[in-house]
Amino acid sequence: MTAIYACQPQDSRGRLFHESLSTFRSPWQRDRDRIIHSSAFRRLKHKTQVFVEHDGDAYRGDYFRTRLTHTIEVAQVARTIAGALGLNADLAETVALAHDLGHPPFGHTGEDALAALMAPYGGFDHNAQALRIVTRLERHYADFDGLNLTWESLEGIAKHNGPITGDLPYALAEVNAAWDLELHTNASAEAQVAAVADDVAYNHHDLHDGLRADLFTEAELSELPVIGPAFAEVDRLYPGLDPTRRRYEALRRVFGVMVEDVIAVAQNRLAGLQPQSADDIRMMDGPIIRFSKPLYQNIKAIKSFLFQRMYRAPTVVVERTRVTQMLNDLFPLFLDDPAMLPDQWRAAALALPSQTERARLVLDYVAGMTDRYAIAEHQRLIGAG
Repeated sequence: MTAIYACQPQDSRGRLFHESLSTFRSPWQRDRDRIIHSSAFRRLKHKTQVFVEHDGDAYRGDYFRTRLTHTIEVAQVARTIAGALGLNADLAETVALAHDLGHPPFGHTGEDALAALMAPYGGFDHNAQALRIVTRLERHYADFDGLNLTWESLEGIAKHNGPITGDLPYALAEVNAAWDLELHTNASAEAQVAAVADDVAYNHHDLHDGLRADLFTEAELSELPVIGPAFAEVDRLYPGLDPTRRRYEALRRVFGVMVEDVIAVAQNRLAGLQPQSADDIRMMDGPIIRFSKPLYQNIKAIKSFLFQRMYRAPTVVVERTRVTQMLNDLFPLFLDDPAMLPDQWRAAALALPSQTERARLVLDYVAGMTDRYAIAEHQRLIGAG
């Protein structure tokens, strides 16, 4: 039984292309399944979270998060929080599973590189690209391009991080022109849950991955808020615990603190504001799902530590430079000579009348690459990099 302020399947605004309702799945269960079976979702297994696939030795590298394992962790957190708050867990899970579909190879480094390359042609944003994927680029169905997701799923992908104002990325503008996603309002509570679940997941697993990569130590983490008390509690309860178990026990407590905080804050806000519908939440002054102010400040300190010691670690910076150059080589190569594209892309590129349209097609191709495919194509077409 979901709460009155949850999104209700029977109230869904439907799909852009009409389809009969499923006899055994809700609209958002159907959306979830389409995302899981999409080509873009499968490619996430070879896309970077922080460490490029070829980073380091194979043994350690096999344990680092990929964009796919990150997405699965986000979906798990989203279902947990949504269930505790009486929200529609299927919709929260759907938005979580789709939230990173638009990421290019090489993580945020790849996004930065493509944003610069696409600046003359309308820019690049991974959330907007996710919408482009689910509305245009997945082409498996007889009656429509894309996955024909419900309005609520598209809304969640577009604005799970908050309302969108100002100039829109072209990919988002095209979708919004076809179907108004009410970008000036908050997203549903379910989409807000997916956004917070993303923060919980990466703050937790990046600590694990940074330790495994020897970028920092448990002793250094113990100086940080939330994490230090977690290690102290484990040492009190389990003195002399095996180091690997000690690490996991401490970091799972950090994970629990974040999830419990989000649930407690949301419960208090919901009790005080008394929303009577999903649209009431959309029209509120700010998100209903968020961290408490004290924990938010503590998380900022943890993020600052991770930025300096992990995301901008010397070894990671060297790799960022290398893969940025790969994209700086590949994108203009395909743009200037569409004959270098694979057959199905080549014909479409040559038929386009303008440089901007060709650039956007080349972007679709390059952004869809996995890390290892981009590395292999760069090696094949340009040479060692």
